Amino acid sequence: MNTTFKTFIRLQSYIRNIGYRPSLGSYEKRKLGIFNLMNFFGVVAGILVPIACLFNIGEIPVFAWLIACSPALISLLVLTANYYQRYELARILYFILYPVMTSMLYAVKIDLGIEFFFVLYGVLSVFFLQRVYNIIFSFTLSMACYFLVVTIWKDYNYRLEATNYYFYLFNHLLAIFFIFYGLLLIRNENARYQVQTREKNFQLRRSTLKIMQHKADVAEKAALLETQTRQLTELNTLKNKLFSVIAHDLKAPLYALSTLFRNVQQYDLPGDEIKVMIPEVVKELSYTTGLMENLLQWAKSQMQAEAIRPQVLDIGKITQEVLQLLRLQAEAKHIYVTSKIDRPVYVYADKDMINLVLRNLLSNAIKFTPAEGHISIDAREDRSHIEVSVEDTGTGISPSDLKKLMDDIYYTTRGTGGETGTGLGLMLCKEFLTRNGGRMHVRSEQGKGSIFSFTLPRSPDVGQRI
Repeated sequence: MNTTFKTFIRLQSYIRNIGYRPSLGSYEKRKLGIFNLMNFFGVVAGILVPIACLFNIGEIPVFAWLIACSPALISLLVLTANYYQRYELARILYFILYPVMTSMLYAVKIDLGIEFFFVLYGVLSVFFLQRVYNIIFSFTLSMACYFLVVTIWKDYNYRLEATNYYFYLFNHLLAIFFIFYGLLLIRNENARYQVQTREKNFQLRRSTLKIMQHKADVAEKAALLETQTRQLTELNTLKNKLFSVIAHDLKAPLYALSTLFRNVQQYDLPGDEIKVMIPEVVKELSYTTGLMENLLQWAKSQMQAEAIRPQVLDIGKITQEVLQLLRLQAEAKHIYVTSKIDRPVYVYADKDMINLVLRNLLSNAIKFTPAEGHISIDAREDRSHIEVSVEDTGTGISPSDLKKLMDDIYYTTRGTGGETGTGLGLMLCKEFLTRNGGRMHVRSEQGKGSIFSFTLPRSPDVGQRI
Protein backbone atom coordinates (compact mmCIF):
# COMPACT_ATOMS: atom_id res chain seq x y z
CA MET A 1 0.00 0.00 0.00
CA ASN A 2 2.81 2.36 0.89
CA THR A 3 4.64 1.59 -2.38
CA THR A 4 1.46 2.26 -4.39
CA PHE A 5 0.98 5.61 -2.67
CA LYS A 6 4.61 6.64 -3.34
CA THR A 7 4.22 5.61 -6.98
CA PHE A 8 1.06 7.73 -7.25
CA ILE A 9 2.86 10.73 -5.70
CA ARG A 10 5.77 10.38 -8.12
CA LEU A 11 3.36 10.05 -11.07
CA GLN A 12 1.45 13.15 -9.97
CA SER A 13 4.70 15.12 -9.56
CA TYR A 14 5.84 14.03 -13.04
CA ILE A 15 2.55 15.09 -14.63
CA ARG A 16 2.57 18.46 -12.86
CA ASN A 17 6.09 19.23 -14.11
CA ILE A 18 5.53 18.41 -17.80
CA GLY A 19 6.97 21.36 -19.73
CA TYR A 20 8.30 23.13 -16.64
CA ARG A 21 11.24 25.50 -17.07
CA PRO A 22 13.14 27.33 -14.31
CA SER A 23 12.27 30.78 -15.70
CA LEU A 24 8.58 30.28 -14.84
CA GLY A 25 7.35 32.19 -11.84
CA SER A 26 5.87 30.40 -8.84
CA TYR A 27 2.29 31.30 -9.78
CA GLU A 28 2.66 30.24 -13.43
CA LYS A 29 4.26 26.99 -12.32
CA ARG A 30 1.21 26.21 -10.19
CA LYS A 31 -1.18 27.00 -13.05
CA LEU A 32 0.83 24.71 -15.33
CA GLY A 33 0.65 21.91 -12.76
CA ILE A 34 -3.15 22.21 -12.44
CA PHE A 35 -3.62 22.35 -16.21
CA ASN A 36 -1.46 19.25 -16.72
CA LEU A 37 -3.47 17.32 -14.09
CA MET A 38 -6.77 18.29 -15.72
CA ASN A 39 -5.53 17.09 -19.09
CA PHE A 40 -4.27 13.87 -17.53
CA PHE A 41 -7.79 13.24 -16.20
CA GLY A 42 -9.06 14.17 -19.65
CA VAL A 43 -6.89 11.40 -21.13
CA VAL A 44 -8.19 8.95 -18.52
CA ALA A 45 -11.79 9.96 -19.19
CA GLY A 46 -11.22 9.73 -22.95
CA ILE A 47 -10.17 6.11 -22.43
CA LEU A 48 -12.65 4.94 -19.79
CA VAL A 49 -15.81 6.49 -21.29
CA PRO A 50 -15.42 4.81 -24.69
CA ILE A 51 -14.76 1.50 -22.93
CA ALA A 52 -17.97 2.00 -20.96
CA CYS A 53 -19.77 2.77 -24.21
CA LEU A 54 -18.66 -0.58 -25.67
CA PHE A 55 -21.00 -2.35 -23.29
CA ASN A 56 -23.88 -0.29 -24.72
CA ILE A 57 -22.82 -0.32 -28.39
CA GLY A 58 -26.32 -1.17 -29.49
CA GLU A 59 -27.85 1.79 -27.76
CA ILE A 60 -25.28 4.63 -28.16
CA PRO A 61 -24.69 5.91 -31.74
CA VAL A 62 -21.26 5.18 -33.24
CA PHE A 63 -20.58 8.90 -33.79
CA ALA A 64 -21.19 9.55 -30.11
CA TRP A 65 -18.76 6.78 -29.24
CA LEU A 66 -16.14 8.33 -31.50
CA ILE A 67 -16.67 11.78 -29.94
CA ALA A 68 -16.22 10.17 -26.52
CA CYS A 69 -12.66 9.28 -27.58
CA SER A 70 -11.82 12.91 -28.41
CA PRO A 71 -10.85 14.01 -24.84
CA ALA A 72 -7.96 11.56 -24.86
CA LEU A 73 -6.70 12.86 -28.21
CA ILE A 74 -7.18 16.56 -27.32
CA SER A 75 -5.53 16.25 -23.89
CA LEU A 76 -2.59 14.33 -25.36
CA LEU A 77 -2.17 17.13 -27.94
CA VAL A 78 -2.31 19.74 -25.16
CA LEU A 79 0.23 17.90 -22.98
CA THR A 80 2.53 17.61 -26.00
CA ALA A 81 2.34 21.38 -26.58
CA ASN A 82 3.12 21.95 -22.89
CA TYR A 83 6.04 19.56 -23.10
CA TYR A 84 7.54 21.79 -25.81
CA GLN A 85 6.76 24.83 -23.62
CA ARG A 86 4.10 26.28 -25.92
CA TYR A 87 1.86 27.12 -23.00
CA GLU A 88 -0.55 29.63 -24.51
CA LEU A 89 -1.00 27.51 -27.65
CA ALA A 90 -1.80 24.45 -25.51
CA ARG A 91 -4.47 26.37 -23.60
CA ILE A 92 -6.01 27.82 -26.77
CA LEU A 93 -6.22 24.31 -28.25
CA TYR A 94 -7.89 23.04 -25.08
CA PHE A 95 -10.52 25.77 -24.86
CA ILE A 96 -11.35 25.61 -28.60
CA LEU A 97 -11.28 21.89 -29.35
CA TYR A 98 -13.17 20.72 -26.26
CA PRO A 99 -16.22 23.01 -26.80
CA VAL A 100 -16.22 22.39 -30.57
CA MET A 101 -16.02 18.59 -30.29
CA THR A 102 -18.68 18.54 -27.56
CA SER A 103 -21.05 20.76 -29.53
CA MET A 104 -20.69 18.50 -32.61
CA LEU A 105 -22.66 15.80 -30.75
CA TYR A 106 -25.57 18.15 -30.24
CA ALA A 107 -25.25 19.39 -33.82
CA VAL A 108 -25.98 15.87 -35.15
CA LYS A 109 -29.04 15.60 -32.84
CA ILE A 110 -27.40 13.54 -30.05
CA ASP A 111 -27.95 14.52 -26.40
CA LEU A 112 -25.60 12.77 -23.97
CA GLY A 113 -26.23 15.17 -21.05
CA ILE A 114 -22.79 16.82 -21.12
CA GLU A 115 -23.88 20.45 -21.61
CA PHE A 116 -22.42 21.43 -18.18
CA PHE A 117 -18.96 20.93 -19.64
CA PHE A 118 -19.43 24.16 -21.63
CA VAL A 119 -19.71 26.01 -18.30
CA LEU A 120 -16.53 24.28 -17.11
CA TYR A 121 -14.61 25.38 -20.23
CA GLY A 122 -15.81 28.99 -19.87
CA VAL A 123 -14.88 29.23 -16.18
CA LEU A 124 -11.47 27.64 -16.61
CA SER A 125 -10.56 29.81 -19.61
CA VAL A 126 -10.77 32.92 -17.42
CA PHE A 127 -8.24 31.45 -14.98
CA PHE A 128 -5.76 29.76 -17.32
CA LEU A 129 -5.44 32.05 -20.35
CA GLN A 130 -3.13 35.05 -20.11
CA ARG A 131 -4.09 37.37 -22.95
CA VAL A 132 -7.40 39.19 -22.57
CA TYR A 133 -8.54 38.68 -26.16
CA ASN A 134 -7.90 34.92 -25.85
CA ILE A 135 -10.00 34.86 -22.66
CA ILE A 136 -12.85 36.75 -24.33
CA PHE A 137 -12.76 34.51 -27.41
CA SER A 138 -12.68 31.21 -25.46
CA PHE A 139 -15.32 32.26 -22.95
CA THR A 140 -17.62 33.53 -25.71
CA LEU A 141 -17.16 30.30 -27.69
CA SER A 142 -18.05 28.09 -24.71
CA MET A 143 -21.09 30.18 -23.75
CA ALA A 144 -22.28 30.32 -27.37
CA CYS A 145 -22.12 26.54 -27.59
CA TYR A 146 -23.99 26.25 -24.29
CA PHE A 147 -26.65 28.68 -25.57
CA LEU A 148 -27.13 26.69 -28.79
CA VAL A 149 -27.41 23.39 -26.94
CA VAL A 150 -29.83 24.57 -24.25
CA THR A 151 -32.08 27.00 -26.15
CA ILE A 152 -31.92 26.22 -29.91
CA TRP A 153 -30.96 22.60 -30.56
CA LYS A 154 -33.82 20.96 -28.69
CA ASP A 155 -35.11 18.46 -31.24
CA TYR A 156 -32.69 15.55 -30.70
CA ASN A 157 -32.97 12.19 -32.47
CA TYR A 158 -31.10 10.42 -29.67
CA ARG A 159 -31.40 11.16 -25.98
CA LEU A 160 -29.19 9.22 -23.57
CA GLU A 161 -31.66 10.04 -20.81
CA ALA A 162 -34.31 7.86 -22.50
CA THR A 163 -32.08 4.88 -23.23
CA ASN A 164 -29.72 4.79 -20.23
CA TYR A 165 -30.73 7.17 -17.49
CA TYR A 166 -27.92 6.21 -15.14
CA PHE A 167 -25.29 6.87 -17.79
CA TYR A 168 -26.98 10.21 -18.52
CA LEU A 169 -26.90 11.01 -14.78
CA PHE A 170 -23.23 9.96 -14.61
CA ASN A 171 -22.33 12.44 -17.38
CA HIS A 172 -23.95 15.27 -15.43
CA LEU A 173 -22.23 14.25 -12.23
CA LEU A 174 -18.94 13.95 -14.09
CA ALA A 175 -19.29 17.49 -15.42
CA ILE A 176 -20.16 18.78 -11.95
CA PHE A 177 -17.18 16.89 -10.51
CA PHE A 178 -14.79 18.45 -13.03
CA ILE A 179 -16.20 21.93 -12.33
CA PHE A 180 -15.84 21.40 -8.58
CA TYR A 181 -12.41 19.77 -8.86
CA GLY A 182 -11.10 22.46 -11.18
CA LEU A 183 -12.30 25.26 -8.90
CA LEU A 184 -10.99 23.39 -5.84
CA LEU A 185 -7.54 23.04 -7.42
CA ILE A 186 -7.54 26.71 -8.34
CA ARG A 187 -8.61 27.68 -4.80
CA ASN A 188 -6.01 25.47 -3.13
CA GLU A 189 -3.22 26.63 -5.38
CA ASN A 190 -4.21 30.27 -4.87
CA ALA A 191 -4.24 29.70 -1.10
CA ARG A 192 -0.78 28.13 -1.23
CA TYR A 193 0.43 30.94 -3.45
CA GLN A 194 -0.91 33.54 -1.00
CA VAL A 195 0.78 31.76 1.91
CA GLN A 196 4.05 31.68 0.00
CA THR A 197 3.60 35.31 -0.98
CA ARG A 198 3.04 36.31 2.66
CA GLU A 199 6.09 34.33 3.71
CA LYS A 200 8.17 35.92 0.95
CA ASN A 201 6.86 39.37 1.92
CA PHE A 202 7.75 38.65 5.53
CA GLN A 203 11.23 37.53 4.53
CA LEU A 204 11.50 40.55 2.25
CA ARG A 205 10.53 42.87 5.10
CA ARG A 206 13.10 41.19 7.35
CA SER A 207 15.73 41.53 4.63
CA THR A 208 14.71 45.15 4.09
CA LEU A 209 15.01 45.85 7.82
CA LYS A 210 18.42 44.18 7.88
CA ILE A 211 19.51 46.21 4.86
CA MET A 212 18.21 49.41 6.46
CA GLN A 213 19.99 48.53 9.70
CA HIS A 214 23.14 47.77 7.76
CA LYS A 215 22.82 51.07 5.88
CA ALA A 216 22.28 52.89 9.18
CA ASP A 217 25.36 51.18 10.63
CA VAL A 218 27.38 52.05 7.53
CA ALA A 219 26.11 55.65 7.65
CA GLU A 220 26.94 55.86 11.37
CA LYS A 221 30.42 54.46 10.77
CA ALA A 222 30.88 56.80 7.80
CA ALA A 223 29.84 59.77 9.95
CA LEU A 224 32.16 58.59 12.72
CA LEU A 225 34.97 58.13 10.22
CA GLU A 226 34.32 61.59 8.80
CA THR A 227 34.35 63.08 12.30
CA GLN A 228 37.55 61.26 13.18
CA THR A 229 39.12 62.34 9.89
CA ARG A 230 38.19 65.95 10.58
CA GLN A 231 39.52 65.71 14.13
CA LEU A 232 42.75 64.11 12.94
CA THR A 233 43.12 66.83 10.31
CA GLU A 234 42.58 69.51 12.93
CA LEU A 235 44.99 67.82 15.32
CA ASN A 236 47.58 67.45 12.59
CA THR A 237 47.22 71.13 11.69
CA LEU A 238 47.52 72.08 15.36
CA LYS A 239 50.53 69.80 15.75
CA ASN A 240 52.27 71.45 12.80
CA LYS A 241 51.56 74.91 14.22
CA LEU A 242 52.72 73.90 17.68
CA PHE A 243 55.95 72.40 16.41
CA SER A 244 56.56 75.51 14.34
CA VAL A 245 56.00 77.78 17.35
CA ILE A 246 57.95 75.53 19.71
CA ALA A 247 60.87 75.28 17.31
CA HIS A 248 60.96 79.06 17.17
CA ASP A 249 60.15 79.95 20.78
CA LEU A 250 62.43 77.44 22.48
CA LYS A 251 65.41 79.07 20.84
CA ALA A 252 65.09 82.31 22.84
CA PRO A 253 65.52 80.89 26.37
CA LEU A 254 68.14 78.44 25.21
CA TYR A 255 70.11 81.20 23.48
CA ALA A 256 69.74 83.41 26.62
CA LEU A 257 71.11 80.63 28.83
CA SER A 258 73.84 79.83 26.34
CA THR A 259 74.86 83.52 26.11
CA LEU A 260 74.89 83.92 29.88
CA PHE A 261 77.00 80.85 30.52
CA ARG A 262 79.37 81.60 27.62
CA ASN A 263 79.93 85.17 28.86
CA VAL A 264 80.51 83.91 32.40
CA GLN A 265 83.00 81.35 31.09
CA GLN A 266 84.85 83.53 28.58
CA TYR A 267 84.80 86.96 30.15
CA ASP A 268 84.68 86.14 33.86
CA LEU A 269 81.75 88.55 34.37
CA PRO A 270 81.38 90.15 37.79
CA GLY A 271 78.35 89.37 39.91
CA ASP A 272 76.68 92.74 39.29
CA GLU A 273 76.59 92.21 35.54
CA ILE A 274 75.34 88.63 35.98
CA LYS A 275 72.50 89.89 38.19
CA VAL A 276 71.47 92.32 35.45
CA MET A 277 71.18 89.49 32.90
CA ILE A 278 69.47 86.95 35.18
CA PRO A 279 65.92 88.53 35.28
CA GLU A 280 65.63 88.29 31.49
CA VAL A 281 66.83 84.69 31.55
CA VAL A 282 64.41 83.87 34.39
CA LYS A 283 61.55 85.37 32.39
CA GLU A 284 62.44 83.29 29.37
CA LEU A 285 62.78 80.16 31.49
CA SER A 286 59.42 80.80 33.15
CA TYR A 287 57.82 81.01 29.75
CA THR A 288 59.61 77.81 28.68
CA THR A 289 58.47 75.99 31.81
CA GLY A 290 54.85 76.96 31.17
CA LEU A 291 55.15 76.03 27.52
CA MET A 292 56.55 72.60 28.25
CA GLU A 293 53.98 71.93 30.94
CA ASN A 294 51.09 72.85 28.64
CA LEU A 295 52.62 70.89 25.80
CA LEU A 296 53.00 67.76 27.93
CA GLN A 297 49.44 68.12 29.21
CA TRP A 298 48.14 68.50 25.64
CA ALA A 299 50.06 65.41 24.48
CA LYS A 300 48.77 63.45 27.46
CA SER A 301 45.18 64.53 26.76
CA GLN A 302 45.44 63.37 23.13
CA MET A 303 46.86 59.97 24.08
CA GLN A 304 44.33 59.45 26.89
CA ALA A 305 41.27 61.17 25.48
CA GLU A 306 38.83 59.45 27.84
CA ALA A 307 41.08 59.11 30.91
CA ILE A 308 39.46 61.57 33.29
CA ARG A 309 39.11 60.87 37.00
CA PRO A 310 36.34 63.11 38.40
CA GLN A 311 36.13 63.60 42.15
CA VAL A 312 34.73 66.07 44.66
CA LEU A 313 36.99 69.15 44.72
CA ASP A 314 37.07 72.30 46.82
CA ILE A 315 37.63 75.15 44.35
CA GLY A 316 38.75 77.45 47.18
CA LYS A 317 41.54 75.06 48.13
CA ILE A 318 42.72 74.61 44.52
CA THR A 319 42.68 78.38 44.06
CA GLN A 320 44.99 78.86 47.03
CA GLU A 321 47.40 76.25 45.62
CA VAL A 322 47.50 78.03 42.25
CA LEU A 323 47.95 81.43 43.90
CA GLN A 324 50.91 80.11 45.88
CA LEU A 325 52.44 78.67 42.70
CA LEU A 326 52.13 81.94 40.72
CA ARG A 327 52.87 84.31 43.62
CA LEU A 328 56.39 85.16 42.48
CA GLN A 329 55.22 85.81 38.91
CA ALA A 330 52.62 88.30 40.19
CA GLU A 331 55.00 89.95 42.62
CA ALA A 332 57.58 90.45 39.88
CA LYS A 333 55.07 92.72 38.06
CA HIS A 334 53.69 94.25 41.31
CA ILE A 335 50.20 92.87 40.62
CA TYR A 336 47.74 92.35 43.48
CA VAL A 337 45.90 89.01 43.31
CA THR A 338 43.05 88.28 45.72
CA SER A 339 40.63 85.40 46.17
CA LYS A 340 37.05 86.16 47.20
CA ILE A 341 36.30 82.47 47.81
CA ASP A 342 36.12 82.52 51.62
CA ARG A 343 34.20 79.25 52.06
CA PRO A 344 34.39 75.71 50.68
CA VAL A 345 32.84 75.45 47.20
CA TYR A 346 32.61 71.91 45.87
CA VAL A 347 32.59 70.73 42.26
CA TYR A 348 32.78 67.30 40.62
CA ALA A 349 35.71 67.21 38.17
CA ASP A 350 39.23 65.97 37.44
CA LYS A 351 41.66 67.64 39.86
CA ASP A 352 44.70 67.85 37.53
CA MET A 353 42.66 69.27 34.67
CA ILE A 354 40.95 71.94 36.76
CA ASN A 355 44.27 72.87 38.39
CA LEU A 356 45.71 73.43 34.91
CA VAL A 357 42.65 75.52 33.88
CA LEU A 358 42.97 77.82 36.90
CA ARG A 359 46.74 78.05 36.51
CA ASN A 360 46.49 79.04 32.83
CA LEU A 361 43.71 81.59 33.36
CA LEU A 362 45.53 83.24 36.29
CA SER A 363 48.86 83.15 34.43
CA ASN A 364 47.23 84.83 31.40
CA ALA A 365 45.66 87.46 33.67
CA ILE A 366 49.09 88.25 35.14
CA LYS A 367 50.61 88.30 31.64
CA PHE A 368 48.17 90.91 30.28
CA THR A 369 47.84 93.05 33.42
CA PRO A 370 50.24 96.00 33.78
CA ALA A 371 52.19 96.80 36.94
CA GLU A 372 50.12 97.85 39.94
CA GLY A 373 47.09 96.10 38.44
CA HIS A 374 44.52 93.98 40.23
CA ILE A 375 43.25 90.39 39.70
CA SER A 376 40.43 88.78 41.65
CA ILE A 377 39.11 85.24 41.72
CA ASP A 378 35.53 84.50 42.73
CA ALA A 379 33.00 81.63 42.67
CA ARG A 380 29.21 81.74 42.35
CA GLU A 381 26.99 78.80 43.27
CA ASP A 382 23.96 77.81 41.20
CA ARG A 383 21.47 74.97 41.60
CA SER A 384 23.25 72.60 39.18
CA HIS A 385 26.72 74.10 38.68
CA ILE A 386 29.46 76.36 40.03
CA GLU A 387 30.76 79.37 38.09
CA VAL A 388 34.39 80.40 38.74
CA SER A 389 35.66 83.75 37.39
CA VAL A 390 39.09 85.34 37.01
CA GLU A 391 38.80 89.13 36.57
CA ASP A 392 41.70 91.44 35.76
CA THR A 393 42.35 95.14 35.09
CA GLY A 394 44.58 94.39 32.13
CA THR A 395 44.71 95.50 28.52
CA GLY A 396 41.59 93.63 27.48
CA ILE A 397 40.97 91.86 24.17
CA SER A 398 40.06 93.49 20.87
CA PRO A 399 36.79 92.37 19.19
CA SER A 400 38.74 90.66 16.36
CA ASP A 401 40.97 88.73 18.78
CA LEU A 402 37.96 87.84 20.93
CA LYS A 403 36.28 86.33 17.88
CA LYS A 404 39.42 84.29 17.14
CA LEU A 405 39.42 83.07 20.72
CA MET A 406 35.76 81.97 20.61
CA ASP A 407 36.20 80.31 17.18
CA ASP A 408 39.22 78.28 18.37
CA ILE A 409 41.52 80.05 15.93
CA TYR A 410 45.12 79.52 17.01
CA TYR A 411 46.98 82.77 17.81
CA THR A 412 49.19 84.39 20.46
CA THR A 413 50.14 87.91 21.59
CA ARG A 414 52.79 89.39 23.86
CA GLY A 415 51.98 90.42 27.41
CA THR A 416 52.44 93.81 29.09
CA GLY A 417 55.94 92.82 30.21
CA GLY A 418 56.97 91.43 26.80
CA GLU A 419 55.97 87.90 27.81
CA THR A 420 55.52 85.51 24.90
CA GLY A 421 53.14 82.57 24.55
CA THR A 422 51.97 79.82 22.20
CA GLY A 423 48.19 80.09 22.58
CA LEU A 424 48.07 76.48 23.67
CA GLY A 425 46.95 77.20 27.25
CA LEU A 426 43.47 78.51 26.45
CA MET A 427 42.86 75.70 23.97
CA LEU A 428 43.69 73.19 26.71
CA CYS A 429 41.39 75.01 29.13
CA LYS A 430 38.42 74.80 26.77
CA GLU A 431 39.07 71.12 25.98
CA PHE A 432 39.48 70.10 29.64
CA LEU A 433 36.36 72.02 30.70
CA THR A 434 34.30 70.36 27.95
CA ARG A 435 35.46 66.90 29.03
CA ASN A 436 34.45 67.70 32.62
CA GLY A 437 30.98 68.89 31.65
CA GLY A 438 31.77 72.61 31.82
CA ARG A 439 32.14 75.61 29.51
CA MET A 440 34.31 78.72 29.36
CA HIS A 441 32.96 82.27 28.86
CA VAL A 442 34.91 85.44 28.09
CA ARG A 443 33.89 89.07 28.56
CA SER A 444 36.40 91.74 27.69
CA GLU A 445 36.65 95.38 26.75
CA GLN A 446 39.84 96.71 25.26
CA GLY A 447 41.73 98.91 27.76
CA LYS A 448 39.43 97.98 30.68
CA GLY A 449 40.31 94.38 31.44
CA SER A 450 38.81 90.92 30.98
CA ILE A 451 36.71 88.37 32.86
CA PHE A 452 37.40 84.71 32.11
CA SER A 453 34.82 82.47 33.75
CA PHE A 454 34.00 78.78 33.55
CA THR A 455 31.30 76.45 34.84
CA LEU A 456 31.63 73.00 36.38
CA PRO A 457 29.04 70.49 37.63
CA ARG A 458 28.15 70.86 41.26
CA SER A 459 29.17 68.03 43.60
CA PRO A 460 26.38 65.43 44.05
CA ASP A 461 26.84 65.37 47.83
CA VAL A 462 27.45 69.10 48.26
CA GLY A 463 24.75 69.32 50.92
CA GLN A 464 26.71 66.99 53.19
CA ARG A 465 29.99 68.89 52.81
CA ILE A 466 28.96 72.50 53.30
